[in-house]
Amino acid sequence: MRRLLALALATAALALAPDAFAAGAPAGTGVEMPWWAWPLILFVVCFFLGIVAVPAGVGGGVLFVPIVGGFFPFHLDFVRGAGLLVALASALSAGPSLLRSGFANLRLALPLAVVASASSIVGAMMGLALPTNVVQVALGVTILGIVALMAAAKRSEFPEVAKPDAISVALGMHGVLHDPATGRDMPWQVHRTPLGLGIFFFIGILAGMFGLGAGWANLPALNLLMGAPLKVSAGTSSFILSLVDSSAAWVYIHKGAVLPMIAVPSVIGMMLGAKIGARLLKVLPAATVRKLVLGLLAFAGVRALLKGLGIWN
Repeated sequence: MRRLLALALATAALALAPDAFAAGAPAGTGVEMPWWAWPLILFVVCFFLGIVAVPAGVGGGVLFVPIVGGFFPFHLDFVRGAGLLVALASALSAGPSLLRSGFANLRLALPLAVVASASSIVGAMMGLALPTNVVQVALGVTILGIVALMAAAKRSEFPEVAKPDAISVALGMHGVLHDPATGRDMPWQVHRTPLGLGIFFFIGILAGMFGLGAGWANLPALNLLMGAPLKVSAGTSSFILSLVDSSAAWVYIHKGAVLPMIAVPSVIGMMLGAKIGARLLKVLPAATVRKLVLGLLAFAGVRALLKGLGIWN
């Protein structure tokens, strides 16, 4: 047992050596940190990211990748691989309860998840094949686009769908939402399914390429485009994430782009922070936290863009 532990620690130390992170800390600083320092700092940062992610209504992956990729001495491939696991862990922990409560709908989720899962594999392969600076620039542009989308997006509790389309009827994309707050049963249906399938194909590519949990895009696509109720959209979005991120994560694992010493403290820190964030959701003004998150994302997006262009290394 001791030999296995010593081997694990030695492997971790080698994995965190500067050569393992081609985009590592700037040379010539004269400061060498022990191998365990970066995972510890990463745990603390992810803990606070988890706290603000829940009240702001965003997934952990969309905060994790630009912030950790921009300000930590880790190669972007490792950050994106860990980002998928961060988003996946959050989605898997919430999935069973959402299905039991009726907030996640399998008939609505599965066709969209199949399309997004397939495209996420393509996106992951594209992201790993492209040069790091190109992915960094594209990540910065994408994050700034997410900020604009989140700032402008509106939500509708119960969108009006006059008539479902033929595909949604054939696939059984409808149901009845029992709202515990009012005690009412609200029937719902969706429309614009072909356009929704096309949007989710594009969402899957972004999720795989950048390691972002795509809840920021799933929710408005389900709610505003296809007309699903807000609570059904939120629950189904989380369930879709668990399928899409699983597909993309296997590509990163197969290519060796997932390091336990990055992924494990990230997932644990984010999950512990999310538990506190869920409690603070009852007392913190969501609008204030949302503005904080938008500011963090905008700063991280600019950082990623300038880092990819070689202006701010």
